[in-house]
Amino acid sequence: MSAVQRIPAADVITAVCDQESFQQWSPADLGIPQFHPDDADYRAELATAREVTGQEESVRVGQARVSGNSVVLVVGDFDFLAGSAGRRTCQLVIGAIDFAIEHSLPVIASPTSGGTRMQEGTPAFLLMADVANACARLRDAGQLLVVWLRHPTTGGVMATWGSLGTVTFGQPDALAGFLGPRVFEMLEGSPFPSGVQQSENLADHGVIDGVIPLTDLRTVVARLVGVTVPSQKLPDPMVGIPVQNTETDTDRMPRDTAHSVAVNAWDNVLATRDPSRIGARELIAATMSEVVTLSGTGEGQRSSAITVKIGRWLGQPVVVVAQDRIAQANGQLVDPAALKTARRAFRVAGQLGLPLVTIVDTPGAELSTDAEEGGLAGQIARCLAELTTLKVPTVSVLLGMGCGGGAIALLPTDVVIAAQNAWVAPLPLEGASVIRHRTPERASDMADQQRVTAADMLADGIVDVVVSESPMQAPDGDPDEVPLLADGIGAAVTSALADLTGLEPSARDQRRQSRYHGGLHGA
Repeated sequence: MSAVQRIPAADVITAVCDQESFQQWSPADLGIPQFHPDDADYRAELATAREVTGQEESVRVGQARVSGNSVVLVVGDFDFLAGSAGRRTCQLVIGAIDFAIEHSLPVIASPTSGGTRMQEGTPAFLLMADVANACARLRDAGQLLVVWLRHPTTGGVMATWGSLGTVTFGQPDALAGFLGPRVFEMLEGSPFPSGVQQSENLADHGVIDGVIPLTDLRTVVARLVGVTVPSQKLPDPMVGIPVQNTETDTDRMPRDTAHSVAVNAWDNVLATRDPSRIGARELIAATMSEVVTLSGTGEGQRSSAITVKIGRWLGQPVVVVAQDRIAQANGQLVDPAALKTARRAFRVAGQLGLPLVTIVDTPGAELSTDAEEGGLAGQIARCLAELTTLKVPTVSVLLGMGCGGGAIALLPTDVVIAAQNAWVAPLPLEGASVIRHRTPERASDMADQQRVTAADMLADGIVDVVVSESPMQAPDGDPDEVPLLADGIGAAVTSALADLTGLEPSARDQRRQSRYHGGLHGA
């Protein structure tokens, strides 16, 4: 795998586009605000990357022609901090797709990335949902998205725009998968099996549509674009969509600020790892009645890591999809079948017109050959895209652990409610420590740096309500303490559902689109 050529972004642009037709957009062209990180070392890393590449970010976006047809191009640049996705990276992708939707243009995308940028932590990681939402809106507009995965493509990029193409191909011998091999080896104690994440293997297992060398890519793209869209002139002027703040103060869900206080992030993480802590089973038992359980995907696959219920949440008819921490502790982790089961719940909620409640509590998705060959990254991407575009009210409950793509797959909803000790991080914090410091021993430092806690996410506008866990559950796991948190979450969900169901669908949809728009249309 180490001998595979990394193809520069400029080579992709030259190979695919008509000569001298590519016109690149800067962040300013797309209305993307400046970003000035507080960390001096990170500012220096960004400055060096910009000097070396001559680019502002790890993705190049712009407009071009392919055999005379206008297209939007989104091309990753691995030379810029290993193609890692920070918040402005995500915003560039979103802005380019917005332009394509506005002007009815196909999008040609070629990602290459090591994943979410660890220096920016949870705020950047959670923008995965916004990128997936943009891809879903492109799909709903009936427009083409062609993806060509380059070596390597992993992490959040693979789990969003790398897996949401109308048609997806890969560079020969490219590494493409959810988790990079180095982090896998640290977390699992053994190397990832050779060849599993290779593009040819993904094609053999139906994860992607085929393997195409760069020399043939233009022919394939031109054929797809020519068949699906008519020839058209470039819009004028060649800049992005003007930024409009479509969200007013009266549109926003009120936020619970009572618990917006500093906390010890690592203590929160340890609290959620306590086996005696309340889980989805206890929460459902305390809040739901008249329950019917749906089992499996409806397509011959089943996973006990996800449970789906139809019933009443304190009297309100709902569909609930929940991550079962007990099943995960017993070895049934969130895998492709689990996420397909979640997507079935999304469909059922939409078909029945019932509000959807998700419960997030996971140490992370399954890391295995089967998970990669089963298209784990694609299932995460599809969960994000479908959940952020579902036509019914949605509420998520961040109950405990929120690790990686397995957590974010159920998180982006109209209202996000978090238990006080809950947290979200791009990777197991020990894994993030390995990436940044080459040792797992600084996991607690990473918890502080990455703004993983419910209080952090409340301050960042990611979480809407934080439910107190005081008095804390007794050290001996006294069951009399369990209903305290369950009652608080039950009431918070009920209140959120009442507010959401009182809105006109168009108003609810507008607010959701504003929320999952990469920060371009208001916070």
